[in-house]
Amino acid sequence: MNRDSEKNSNQQSGQSGLSHLDSDGDITMVDVSGKTATTREARALGQVVFPAAIYEQIKAADGMTKKGSITQTAHIAGIMAAKRTHDLIPLCHPLPLDKISLSFEYDNSQNSITVTATVKVTHKTGVEMEALTAVSVACLTIYDMTKAISHDIVIDNIHLMKKTGGKSDYQHA
Repeated sequence: MNRDSEKNSNQQSGQSGLSHLDSDGDITMVDVSGKTATTREARALGQVVFPAAIYEQIKAADGMTKKGSITQTAHIAGIMAAKRTHDLIPLCHPLPLDKISLSFEYDNSQNSITVTATVKVTHKTGVEMEALTAVSVACLTIYDMTKAISHDIVIDNIHLMKKTGGKSDYQHA
């Protein structure tokens, strides 16, 4: 599809209302210069699901592998990822983050580790992408830390749970 037909397709499909497309359908970084800085917070969640025997092995070792603690390493990786989101996602603004926290919960019923990230900023744009990036990279780090035991590991259900501040709030149903 050439650029002009792609523009027409985007406009016809109603995509011209997307925040990263201008009125001509061209990609653009959102102009936040006219917005007011407010406190904005986002929480995202994801899961790393293991085969039952592998999950029990990880729990029995208190999450320690030959590479070290899977959750401590994933915690650092998630923080670093949130801080570098603008380097990974092309149209994200670089933000002076006020808070990044991650938590890790073992879920025996699903043989999984649930990762939650909360990111906070006082700025003109939100931090949903930073929270989602933190969770994604933390889950990938857990995979990396445990893949020597098994490759039958699934990263699942990464999603935004909640966002506050800015134009509208959101709560996952």
